[in-house]
Amino acid sequence: MAERSSRREQSESLSPAERFAAAEDRARAERTELGSFRRSLGFDLDPFQVDACTSLEAGRGVLVAAPTGAGKTVVGEFAIHLALAGGRKAFYTTPIKALSNQKYADLVRRYGPDEVGLLTGDTAINGDAQVVVMTTEVLRNMLYAGSSALDGLAFVVMDEVHYLADRFRGPVWEEVIIHLPDDVQLVSLSATVSNAEEFGDWLEMVRGDTAVVVSERRPVPLWQHVVLGSREARGAPDMHDLYAEDVDPTDPGTDPPISPDLVAAFRAGRGDRPGPGGGRYGSGDRGYRGPGGVEPAAVVRRAAGAPVGAAGAPTVGRAAAAADRTVARAERSAGGLRRGSRSWTRCTRPSCSPPSTSSSRGRAARGPSRSASRRGCG
Repeated sequence: MAERSSRREQSESLSPAERFAAAEDRARAERTELGSFRRSLGFDLDPFQVDACTSLEAGRGVLVAAPTGAGKTVVGEFAIHLALAGGRKAFYTTPIKALSNQKYADLVRRYGPDEVGLLTGDTAINGDAQVVVMTTEVLRNMLYAGSSALDGLAFVVMDEVHYLADRFRGPVWEEVIIHLPDDVQLVSLSATVSNAEEFGDWLEMVRGDTAVVVSERRPVPLWQHVVLGSREARGAPDMHDLYAEDVDPTDPGTDPPISPDLVAAFRAGRGDRPGPGGGRYGSGDRGYRGPGGVEPAAVVRRAAGAPVGAAGAPTVGRAAAAADRTVARAERSAGGLRRGSRSWTRCTRPSCSPPSTSSSRGRAARGPSRSASRRGCG
């Protein structure tokens, strides 16, 4: 409805010749597969979805980076529509069995059980169907075995493609991308690829013509909060908004301002509660972090003017130390961090580097490192 009213307002400001040309463009678009696909939906597509689907229909691969809930999977479903319209196959890969089961159920409701199959580590349903949902390792094994199921394959949708940066499973995604037949169009979907342009350059080098479609609008708001321990011995913890009040949760932009209340709480030393008996936590206490390098939370405290201990180690209480450990675990899993002797450092091994880095690009050109995938990080 909103799209029709906007189109009507635009047409009123055009000349008769321009309105005629616009009408011809709309009629031409209706005759495409994208037009047929849009008519089967109960909603209008967003601009980034139209751009990605148009690139797919033009024969290009696509990398779609958009926030969670923005509708990236619509692009993958259009790839399936194109495959069925052309009488060819489409594979939809996911990193976990639960997501594969969910997507299989969605596609069965849309296309029927005869057209859709499921292949995971413990389930095999209609594996010869035109549309097969599977975990990524299954497709990798098919490629190495030269499976006949690859005959007629036209599209591969790789959901959660950012798993390529995973320390242990990442080489699976890289090997699939490199070894897929040249005539297969690749649809890569992710909500957490921060360097989409660099990743797209690597995909274009390996797979050929690839369109990078990025949307930063977040239709489902994401509210982020920080919990700080109380300065009182048995006081209740305080929760603060991470960002300032004027930050739009649907479109926060890059580097949004931190909440002044949160900064003031750090400066007031809320994370500087003494241990039992009034002393700092020592090596025998649960909250002790060791004298190693600066932890992520210590960087925040230093930026906010809060005290840090000797050698950069934050002086924190038990509640804040637990929060530090949670942040560190999340950043290790997302950013390829490994445990050093006394601090967390960035892992530089090729098996941990994303494909957009120079080390991984060189490895990609030579082929995947199977020993690296077995070795992992120490």
